[in-house]
Amino acid sequence: MTKKKLTVYELLKLKGKKQIHEVYVNNVEEAAAAEEAGMDMIVTAYGMPWHGIHGTLDDVKRIREAAPNTHLMSAAPERSFASSTEAIQAAYKLMTIGCDSFYTNNSAKLIKDLRTENVPVISHVGLVPGNNTWIGGYRAIGKTAEEALGVVRHAMELDDAGAIGLEVEVVPPQVAEIVTKKVKLLTISMGSGSTCDGQYLFSQDVLGYTNGHIPRHARIYRNFKQEFERLHQERVNAFKEYIKDVEEKKFNDPKITVGINEKEYDNFLNLVDKI
Repeated sequence: MTKKKLTVYELLKLKGKKQIHEVYVNNVEEAAAAEEAGMDMIVTAYGMPWHGIHGTLDDVKRIREAAPNTHLMSAAPERSFASSTEAIQAAYKLMTIGCDSFYTNNSAKLIKDLRTENVPVISHVGLVPGNNTWIGGYRAIGKTAEEALGVVRHAMELDDAGAIGLEVEVVPPQVAEIVTKKVKLLTISMGSGSTCDGQYLFSQDVLGYTNGHIPRHARIYRNFKQEFERLHQERVNAFKEYIKDVEEKKFNDPKITVGINEKEYDNFLNLVDKI
């Protein structure tokens, strides 16, 4: 049975009824696997190497094609637009290739303009990586009463602007629970517990191949780093064996070559001698 892609309408209807699962995918293989597993939402982006995102818009398109029946959220390169008009153009470019919703951590004013043009927006509260310089780096947000209140107010402002969802990143679960109750939109936790409407992780964390710092909130389910290292060594060994076979002239094997019958070969020799 073909999996049914969740529309924005259907996603919003799930608030308070079930936990939504969402994963960032880096390639078509991960996208296809997420769809086969029954993931509610997948996420991808392009052109942001400073966040470890090296893909292109064409890569986003291929991921869309690899998981046609799963809700796909995507984002344009951070700070690649400086006005509502440019943001709408960036969102439309992604929606034209089949993306279902658009991520931006920009202002409520810009998000309101996107909503006016029927762009489903998912935004961000708590630890917003792109704004880390304003909060003193990568740290938990909402551990004081004043800061927790700021997270709630920010979420409500984005809700009023018309966002359909929020990433709630590294906020205490008790605070995230209040946020979830105060807004109509979906709250998707990243390191903020299970008191939100759903959960979001990166595939490199889920699959265990993150390079460098592994976030505290990451949960690893497989050790692909070890498997990738094994596969790399197998590639090296296979290439070495191929090189050896080439140098030892082992490519006359009848299993991989075509033959010529003896009579035709004799005729060929007679003909070639006359050249």
